[in-house]
Amino acid sequence: MSAVPQSFAPAARPAEDAPAPGRGRGSGPRLRVVRAPEHGRTRVPFVLLCIAIFVGSLLGALVLNTSMAGAAYRKHEMQVELAGLARTEQSLRTSLDAQASPPQLAASARALGLVQAPPSAYLRLSDGAVLGTPTPAGAAG
Repeated sequence: MSAVPQSFAPAARPAEDAPAPGRGRGSGPRLRVVRAPEHGRTRVPFVLLCIAIFVGSLLGALVLNTSMAGAAYRKHEMQVELAGLARTEQSLRTSLDAQASPPQLAASARALGLVQAPPSAYLRLSDGAVLGTPTPAGAAG
């Protein structure tokens, strides 16, 4: 007797029970040998590409957001500086307007040693007559 139990031993089929190749045995489907399915391509490169695109887009958004925030801070600093310069310009214009007033100009001219011009005299060219009293500038004051 063999060491393999009979329940595991393959049963021998008699040759006359096997269906002939050209004849069907009845209503049952015919069996045929099929090849094993080919292994599909691995999805690892596609998944890695998707992850790389995702990470790249996140990094791009982060860099863009950071640069926009930096630009916003620079814009704010420039606006503050512009406001300060506008205040300085306004105070300088006010000072210039005060110094350009007629009384201030007259006082500055006297401080420099200038004298006020006397009333004018006119010369009429048709007959050569002098209208007004001509006086030198230093003698009027």
